[in-house]
Amino acid sequence: MATRRMLEVYLDLLSQPCRAVHILLNTTNIPHTVRTVALRRGENRTPEFTKLNPMQKVPVMVDNDFVLTESDAILKYLATKHNVPEHWYPRQPERRARVDEYTAWHHTNTRPHAAKVFILEVLLPAQSGSQVDEGRLARALSQLDDTLDKLETMFLRRQPFLCGDDITVADLLAICELMQPLGGGRDVLQQRPQLQRWKSRVQSAVGESFDRAHAVLYSIRDRRKAKL
Repeated sequence: MATRRMLEVYLDLLSQPCRAVHILLNTTNIPHTVRTVALRRGENRTPEFTKLNPMQKVPVMVDNDFVLTESDAILKYLATKHNVPEHWYPRQPERRARVDEYTAWHHTNTRPHAAKVFILEVLLPAQSGSQVDEGRLARALSQLDDTLDKLETMFLRRQPFLCGDDITVADLLAICELMQPLGGGRDVLQQRPQLQRWKSRVQSAVGESFDRAHAVLYSIRDRRKAKL
């Protein structure tokens, strides 16, 4: 009989989707091993990693001989396969569809709009040594504001979490994305009490896993503040 290997996840916690996977694994106590892939050092472009994921992106999950990419798919696979509380990815069709509805929307709204602010304010200036392009940043912030409006009016409305009364994988994807601009010292939720309350509920639901996943982002923020 073949020996079953522990589930492995290839992560860089500078990546927002990787943090969502990290939080779910640790909050639900799914046994796993983390393999760190440092994107800033190009470790995602090595022949070994490219063989694992030709797209050269993280996260990647390896469950015995089953390799899975894309955070959305990984989160839903983990919640479906393992003995975790059902609220993470509900089995009831309508409730599950609400999670799928948000995660489909996420990849063309929350994800690109929050990421663009971080890229313009932190990554591009660090890579090129140039100043922040204030015009492009203003447009990116405007797009992100529209997305935040929709999170409040379309998804949260009068419910505590994005897809209902309990936390789901959708909340993890969203909050990890919206934390990303914090690396540039920008709290995009600061002036939005409804979203602040939602963030607090997510943090309370996942406990210390939240700050552990975001420690590297806090470090970037603090170093940036010190330089300024």
